[in-house]
Amino acid sequence: MRGWHAHREAVDRLLESYGAIPPGARVRLAKKTSNLFRPRSADDTPGLDVGGLDGVIAIDTAAATADVQGVCTYEDLVAATLPLGFIPYVVPQLRTITLGGAVTGLGIESTSFRNGLPHESVLEMDILTGAGDLVTATPDGEHAELFDAFPNSYGSLGYATRLKIKLEQVPPYVTLRHVRMADAAQAVKVIEQIAETREWHGERVDGLDGTAFTPDEIYLTLARFTDTLPSGGPRAVSDYTGQQIFYRSIQQRETDALTMNDYIWRWDTDWFWCSGAFGAQNPWIRRLWPAKYRRSDVFHKIVGLDERFGIIKTLDRIKKIPGRERVIQDIEVPLDQVPTFLEWFDAEIGMRPVWLCPLQTTRRWPAYPLEPATTYVNVGFWGTVEVPADAPAGLVNRTIEEAVHGMGGHKSLYSEAFYDQETFDQMYGGEVLAAARRRYDPESRLSTLYQKAVRNS
Repeated sequence: MRGWHAHREAVDRLLESYGAIPPGARVRLAKKTSNLFRPRSADDTPGLDVGGLDGVIAIDTAAATADVQGVCTYEDLVAATLPLGFIPYVVPQLRTITLGGAVTGLGIESTSFRNGLPHESVLEMDILTGAGDLVTATPDGEHAELFDAFPNSYGSLGYATRLKIKLEQVPPYVTLRHVRMADAAQAVKVIEQIAETREWHGERVDGLDGTAFTPDEIYLTLARFTDTLPSGGPRAVSDYTGQQIFYRSIQQRETDALTMNDYIWRWDTDWFWCSGAFGAQNPWIRRLWPAKYRRSDVFHKIVGLDERFGIIKTLDRIKKIPGRERVIQDIEVPLDQVPTFLEWFDAEIGMRPVWLCPLQTTRRWPAYPLEPATTYVNVGFWGTVEVPADAPAGLVNRTIEEAVHGMGGHKSLYSEAFYDQETFDQMYGGEVLAAARRRYDPESRLSTLYQKAVRNS
């Protein structure tokens, strides 16, 4: 546990580093890790020192809350809360996503159909603004405007140094049912029922997500948190950190059981199914690949090495593949649009599997304005597609943007985006963000959301 004294010292160093940035220069984080999938322009300007802002400050089990530093990863956060019988309301799938990143960027997981998105369980935030002020933002306080605009602002309004969040008390185990759907239409009906009743066939559902392998092979994974081990004792609890691969088990077994910790990180070991691109699902390679290096941040670094040295481009030239575009996106569409989107996606893009994660929000958040109490489905797809040699930049991603927009949906901004400014501002609360920036960053020391997400600056 970091403790309040250490936290205050870390904040002091952060403020000192802000003062060291030349007047008029852009303010940015000096952060070593990232879960973004969009290019960023090089910048030699000193960044904000966030060293010492990567831990848990304090946990109040009686109030079921935690004070957490902004650069604390969910891996470290869960490691602190789970031994006490608690987890955050929503724990994004990848270990190195930070709490501040999930709140200012958006995160989602299987509890989102009942708990919303990570920022909806935040009670208050200490935010370093572009003007260099440290303010405490709450839903109804002096800085409520900043609290409302902060989610999905991606650092364009400042950086959270501390977040007070609600925790959910949980038991040690999770049982799973992988229920096969005949098609997307049936999946929609079942999601709608579970979202309304929080149960399926008389059994409580605590977590809900889905995996669509083909149009007629879609599984909804229903999770129930439980104190009781399945029959068979500890041996009945699966382990997908070794030779077994979680997403393959969905097709192979109707029921399963995991520890709470392994359920939380079930997708991280193989980066959903993306580890296959690095050979990590080959049984021979998997035996030689140390388990501690089979995790999403390692795969992310491998992608970075490929971008630096052009390994895939070289292999494509040998294979005479004319061109390739990276398509790494998470989008949200209203529940009733899921069949339409998947049919379009199969015809136009042709990537499978895709991940399905239902969600509801408690209220309308300006920078990511989903309608409250309306069920949406996050559709995640990550990979590459072949394109003509003369294809314009972002050809496939632009097509996806247009389709999602036409279906009343949004897409997350952690990856490449190509919207024009007017469309972007309409979709992502441009007026609200501009008003907040006038108050909290009058000299424009921070890049705007459009500059970050589209211009990559």
